[in-house]
Amino acid sequence: LRNAAEFEGKALGAAGDEAANAMLISALQAARPDDAILSEEEKDNAERLAKERVWIIDPVDGTREYGEARQDWAVHVAMTVNGAPVLGAVALPGCDQVLRSDQPGEVPPAPEVLRMVVSRTRPALEATEVAKALGAELVPMGSAGAKAMAILRGEADIYLHSGGQYEWDSCAPAAVALGWGLHCSRIDGSPLVYNQQDVYMPDLLICRKEHAERVLLEVAALQRQ
Repeated sequence: LRNAAEFEGKALGAAGDEAANAMLISALQAARPDDAILSEEEKDNAERLAKERVWIIDPVDGTREYGEARQDWAVHVAMTVNGAPVLGAVALPGCDQVLRSDQPGEVPPAPEVLRMVVSRTRPALEATEVAKALGAELVPMGSAGAKAMAILRGEADIYLHSGGQYEWDSCAPAAVALGWGLHCSRIDGSPLVYNQQDVYMPDLLICRKEHAERVLLEVAALQRQ
């Protein structure tokens, strides 16, 4: 956003969303004119449901954080094939970093005390209770993309979310995490499936594979209570 200095707070977030969306839509339509696009900032088009390849984007994930000039916001771009997140990139402009599914790196080892990223404004009950059961430390953070990438960056170990999201919130982070060899699923262990008619996706688990079974068991035990 070239004239970002003219805006602040919510106005800056809205301007950033608009500018980023226009740039991404234009680039995708020029490069892949036959593919469909689902964007948080565009009116949904049901024609995408008949497409094999669909790009799912969130031009600014963490608009509040962007408007507050924090670092924990992201840009999400992902491609799905028949509903599966097969390719993705998450940009962290505040950290001057882009993490990609097709350029995986080595995820740093987990420390003795695990770290679970949660919303900095409304941490979900399941996440806080599972963190207690695991003896994990809570790490408040903004954007869903920033939370998921924190695992790849060695800043966290588990991202458990049950407070409600949409497909554009998790598709690119899931694609990148899968490309880096992490576990990605719904919190009942079922696969993440995108390009659905209803784009609401209420929950998500991204973590190292060695932690997935324990986390899923703790979530199931909590839901039985």
